[in-house]
Formats: sequence, structure tokens, C-alpha cells
Amino acid sequence: ISKDNKKAEREQKEMLIQVMTAFSEALDAKDEYTSGHSHRVAVYAKEIMKRLGGDEEEQDEAYFTGLLHDVGKIRVPDAVINKPGRLMDVEYEIVKQHPVLGAEILKNIKDFPKLAAVVRSHHERFDGKGYPDGLAGEDIPPEARIIAVAESYDAMTSESRYRTPLSKAEARAEIEKCSGSQFDPVFAGIMLQMIDEELEADR
Repeated sequence: ISKDNKKAEREQKEMLIQVMTAFSEALDAKDEYTSGHSHRVAVYAKEIMKRLGGDEEEQDEAYFTGLLHDVGKIRVPDAVINKPGRLMDVEYEIVKQHPVLGAEILKNIKDFPKLAAVVRSHHERFDGKGYPDGLAGEDIPPEARIIAVAESYDAMTSESRYRTPLSKAEARAEIEKCSGSQFDPVFAGIMLQMIDEELEADR
């Protein structure tokens, strides 16, 4: 690739990052409790991919997917997203549509063909008890398995209208407990290592 082409490619990528970041911030603003959630998930996902030995492109894809994993919530009514207190079953079913809606929104992004499939699958569980398709193990895209553990950690340690946040140590114990059932044990192991480093830094 010529120098000019490389420069153009880099500029295009930087613009894409800016657009995706702006979009994820608009999305987080829709729910008063999720401020910064997408960005934090993106950072965790990129770091997990890096520790797996993923190249720069794979790390960027993990980051983009983290930024946009909840994009389908844009199509979920505000009254449901921001409802105080517990959701009724019918409202929870509406929220559970967000991975499918997100995949629908993202399916035409040609530069990142895997994005839609990963967003669709980020609430699947390693044991096959997740949604929307009940995929299990290796049938779940690896980036979706990464997002699953990164998102859960951030959700558990963040403010929510449903519960008080867990401490990092409590969230760590929960991830360890769910490794091999909810989470891919390989990615859960890397996340646990990252949490241990955070806990060490906090001491």
C-alpha cells in the first residue's frame, strides 16, 4: 500500500471512530444510568483481545463492537429504558429485542462485516441459555463472548435503577462463579486477571 493510501485509510478509520464514539455517547445519554458504559465496555473488550494476541485490526474491531453493542436500544421506547423500578415481563421482552434491533441497524456497515453478528450475539451464554438464538460455546462469535464478560463486569460495578453497584471484588467473584456457564472460561479468565490488576492498583 502506498504512503498516500495508508494515510487515507488511517484518516477514514479515525473518522469512523469519531462517528461511532459520538453515536455511542448519544446512545448512553438515552439512559441516564448508562453514562460511559459503551466506552468502558469497548476499552475492556479491546484489552481482552490484545491479551489474547489479537492484531491491531482485531483489537479495533473489538473496540468498535464494544462501542456499538447496545445500539439496538435506540429503538427501545424511552418509557421502557428509563422506567423507575423493575420491568414487567412484557417490558423485559421488549428490552431483550435490542441485540436483534442492533444487528438490523449495523448490517450494512461493509467495512466491518462481523459487527452485526457480534452485536446480535452479545447476550448469548456459553452454556446456550442466552438470547436471542440460544447459541452455545464456539457457535457464539468470539467477539460476542468477549463483550458478554466485559459488559457484565461494567454493569455490575455501575449505578443502576434496579440495584446498588457491586464492589470490584464482588463483581470478580460473580464472574469467577459464572465462568464456563454464562461466560467463556478463557475470556472470563482474562477479565479476572484485569480486575485483579485494578484491585492491586486501588490498594
